[in-house]
Amino acid sequence: MAAQTEEIAGLVESVIRPLIDNPDDLVIDARETEDGSIFVEVRVNEEDAGKVIGRQGRVIKAIRTLARAAASSTNTHVDVELLD
Repeated sequence: MAAQTEEIAGLVESVIRPLIDNPDDLVIDARETEDGSIFVEVRVNEEDAGKVIGRQGRVIKAIRTLARAAASSTNTHVDVELLD
């Protein structure tokens, strides 16, 4: 399961990194929770948060959809959160 967690984190990183102006400030922490789901925390520079969220949250919703679709083959729940 750890391999899948790393793959999901890599997917999220590969989608977010081209969107932001300060890629050195990107921090992604992915871990498996007690119930077997994957929780991905994303931290970006304060200036880049709006780009990751997008208008009306469309970009972050799309990132969540991609991550969940990638994990759907193993019926694993994925949650992606953008932290301040």
